[in-house]
Amino acid sequence: MSDPNKENIKTDPYADAYSASNPNAVGVPAANMPVDPLVNSEPSPRSAQASKQAQPVRPTQPSQPAQPAQQASAQQPWPSQAAQPQVAGGYVVAPAGVAPVYASAPQKKSHGWIIAIVCIACASLLILGSVVSCSSVMGSLFTSAGAYSADDAISDLHEPAIGVIELNGTIQYDNSACSPEGLKALLDRAESNDHIQAVILKVNSGGGVATAGEEMSQIVRDFSKPIVVVSQATNASAAYEISSQADYIFTDRTTAIGAIGVIMSVTDLSGLYDKLGISVDNITSADSKDAGSGTRPLTDEERAWYQSMVDQINDVFIKTVAEGRDMEIDEVKALANGLPYTGMDAVENGLADEIGSLEDAVEYLCDLLGYDRQLNTVDMMSRSSDLSNILDLLGQSDRSFDVNDLKDALDELDGGNVAQ
Repeated sequence: MSDPNKENIKTDPYADAYSASNPNAVGVPAANMPVDPLVNSEPSPRSAQASKQAQPVRPTQPSQPAQPAQQASAQQPWPSQAAQPQVAGGYVVAPAGVAPVYASAPQKKSHGWIIAIVCIACASLLILGSVVSCSSVMGSLFTSAGAYSADDAISDLHEPAIGVIELNGTIQYDNSACSPEGLKALLDRAESNDHIQAVILKVNSGGGVATAGEEMSQIVRDFSKPIVVVSQATNASAAYEISSQADYIFTDRTTAIGAIGVIMSVTDLSGLYDKLGISVDNITSADSKDAGSGTRPLTDEERAWYQSMVDQINDVFIKTVAEGRDMEIDEVKALANGLPYTGMDAVENGLADEIGSLEDAVEYLCDLLGYDRQLNTVDMMSRSSDLSNILDLLGQSDRSFDVNDLKDALDELDGGNVAQ
């Protein structure tokens, strides 16, 4: 039995003509209907059969004679017609596997660049406003993160505790804990607080300026509460002179400790100046005023003079250690070869008391003070960093700051003199 759909398609006089010109066509377009150029694939027999069964049959008007296939295929479909199903022989035949094509709406002229400019302007204003307060906010963060242990924690003490001070760096005049003024301020704070029962000095320093070490030794000696030293990697020269005034010295086995002695360096650059053709004329009030300037070698008298200075400073060093360690001056002189000892040797020769760490020092002080429990430690150091000070300067938006103030803050760690 024949299929009427197939018969209609076969008997359509225009179907053969269209199929001949377009082999991929599924159906034949009705009269005056533009051909969709997107429909160019041949469906499989199964999909074509399913398409025929799925589409309803509706009567159509008698078709008019179609235009030649070549002319129809050259026409471009309107957007509204591109998605319409194809019509062949009075039947509606939908292309299988082809999604409808919709025309996009006409694009309006974009104003995104205006929005971008507005956003950039707003962001610039926000950044400019935040820069003014950024440094002060950062400074407060640094202060709140570290200064609590020094100020708030000490003021909030309600029970006995042991203060801890770190001497970490060069002994010099820089207002830090490694300077006379800095150490005195920390020990005065511990002295005035009734809850601070004792102090531990954590020392990690190779020495520094002789006079600074002498002054700090006296400050430690005059401290009325028990004070104990915990030696870390290095406890040498002027740092050891300070440590010798403590009540007890702990050291690690591998600590470089001692190095009792004084050094003064004088550099002679006159030979280099001669090779470079540089001539320096020193106008002085006395013949030896330019001694040590580096423009000429020392005379024998000048060398002897400086040697005498070094010997006197060294005698003060030895005497200070002897008094602090309760040793004879000759004993200290025998050890004052300028070289460091290991912690193990220092315990044997009397420069240190015991191998131990911070925990051992706390236990020692608790026993000394008569406590049957271990006391808590509190950091006496002010953790407001040099970076915080610099940020504070930059955060002074209400007035312009002197560039020299910033330079002074950066140069705060510099210094030097006769070293031990």
